[in-house]
Amino acid sequence: MRTIRMEDMNWPDIKEAIAAGYTTAVVGIGSTEQHGLHLPTKTDTVIGDAIAFWVAEKLGKALQAVTIRVGCSEHHLAFPGTISLKSATLKAVIHDYVDSLVRHGFRRIILLPSHGGNFTTVKEAAGELQEKYSELKITGFTDLQTFVDKFIELSGEYSVTPEEAGAHAGESETSLMLALDEALVRKDRYAPGYLGPLGEKEIKVILEKGMPTLSKNGILGDPAKASAEKGMVYLDKISDFVVTQIQKL
Repeated sequence: MRTIRMEDMNWPDIKEAIAAGYTTAVVGIGSTEQHGLHLPTKTDTVIGDAIAFWVAEKLGKALQAVTIRVGCSEHHLAFPGTISLKSATLKAVIHDYVDSLVRHGFRRIILLPSHGGNFTTVKEAAGELQEKYSELKITGFTDLQTFVDKFIELSGEYSVTPEEAGAHAGESETSLMLALDEALVRKDRYAPGYLGPLGEKEIKVILEKGMPTLSKNGILGDPAKASAEKGMVYLDKISDFVVTQIQKL
């Protein structure tokens, strides 16, 4: 096949792929929201799309369904350009996605959120859908803290502190965007944001009270040490990690 991206395929090729055993569909679930002074609002979608593609490739016999581009970003609405769905709306979209994929013959569907605000909703939707389609496998990597911790670990291999790596427009996300679409990164606007601890308590505060509670410029971390070279390594290793987690599920 020329591609495993379903949005780039035509329906006969998709039908043929499913018949040939490509019965796993991987769905990235991103967001459209502010990412500090230097990254575009589609950052989570670009990164999520790339992770979903790499995961599908590494799983084998899998196709990548079109990435969901808008998620639950209520906590970023203080910043212009952010578009947010209610949790119930995103859940309904996920249900409709999966219903469509099941109808076409997919037997395993993997949901991969790449934005923190989506994880709880995706977890709930996956559970509901697994109950609905008990004969199929509906799974997702929905452990937000583990996801954040893995990126911090990867950045640490390059002597980037957890505070610099951050979890939103810091070194790790900026490196990924430099690797995926460097033209969209405003290097002249690099600035540190919140550089304190980022555990379950802080994430809860952000989700409940909004990003400005911790960061006035919308950044968690510091992009100064970001590079495209590191970004490619992060993408390779995070997709390996996600594949391992999915196989455990």
